[in-house]
Amino acid sequence: MRKTIALLLFSFAFLNCSSQKAVVAVKPVDHSKNNYIDIISRESLKQNLEIIASDGMEGRDTGSEGQKKAGRYIIDWYVSHGVNFPKGATNYYQHIPAAFLNAKYNENLPDSENIWAFIEGSEKPDEIVIISAHYDHVGILKGEIYNGADDDGSGTVAIMEIAAAFQKAKDEGHGPKRSVLILHMTGEEHGLHGSRFYSENPLFPLANTVADVNIDMIGRRDPFHEDSNNYIYLIGSDYLSTDLFNVCEEVNKKYNLLTLDYKYNDKKDPNRFYYRSDHYNFAKNGIPSVFLFNGTHEDYHKATDEVTKIEFDALTKRTQYAFAIAWEIANRKDKLIVDKTDGR
Repeated sequence: MRKTIALLLFSFAFLNCSSQKAVVAVKPVDHSKNNYIDIISRESLKQNLEIIASDGMEGRDTGSEGQKKAGRYIIDWYVSHGVNFPKGATNYYQHIPAAFLNAKYNENLPDSENIWAFIEGSEKPDEIVIISAHYDHVGILKGEIYNGADDDGSGTVAIMEIAAAFQKAKDEGHGPKRSVLILHMTGEEHGLHGSRFYSENPLFPLANTVADVNIDMIGRRDPFHEDSNNYIYLIGSDYLSTDLFNVCEEVNKKYNLLTLDYKYNDKKDPNRFYYRSDHYNFAKNGIPSVFLFNGTHEDYHKATDEVTKIEFDALTKRTQYAFAIAWEIANRKDKLIVDKTDGR
């Protein structure tokens, strides 16, 4: 009898415990709590940049063996972090033929590749948030290797780190509601060719693409900010979508990250930065896009753009900001509304 009572009590306790576990398992995920921003690691950014912008990559000119070597490193890193290539693709490459790359300027470029990685959304997987940066630079000129640590080694390692943070969230059951497509663009330095190719040959319909968060040079400071690197230029956030502008403003306040500088946000700005990086090929197709940029400096497009000059505190904080923007876009209830058609 005592054994029977003990067995009944044990069975009741087991069932009660199992029931409690079941309740915990189905508890809704609160995506408003971004606990993954601290995954962005200064040490990882530095380690990757010291390889991506090393002499061994030979300046990463479009289609060169150095660029392909950098691409293999990026892919190996994704594999090691469990970040897969997109659904519908057969590998991490979007092949771009030389004929396309040379159609505009006939620079005799060889075949090249965009590189993509993917974190599938849990609730709205067909809606795509793109996070982009170009991984090419200008190669070797007059015997000097142009390593392009800031341009755009900084953006390259930033989106690698962002991908890893999204993947960790997914692995822990907190993945984004919308899908995140990471795009490493080729051919930016020769005329935005990689992003133009993707926009004309998208893996996912452009109509389902919610936004592009583009990162190009976020590891240094410019002469207008000699006293502090705690800033970022935002370009284009309000051109097509008031929602996107508000997201960029609100997440920055939420995490108390950076001073937002809109100096180059004027389409009439003589530098025309809005037209000079990969986001433009998405924006011109009506996709809300924001360009994160630290401005130019004395080493811009020179052989002296080296890792030793990167300010990793700034690179880390700006990468966290880009991740926070993408996290909010990927997890908000409603997709960004395009409410402007004139570009302002």
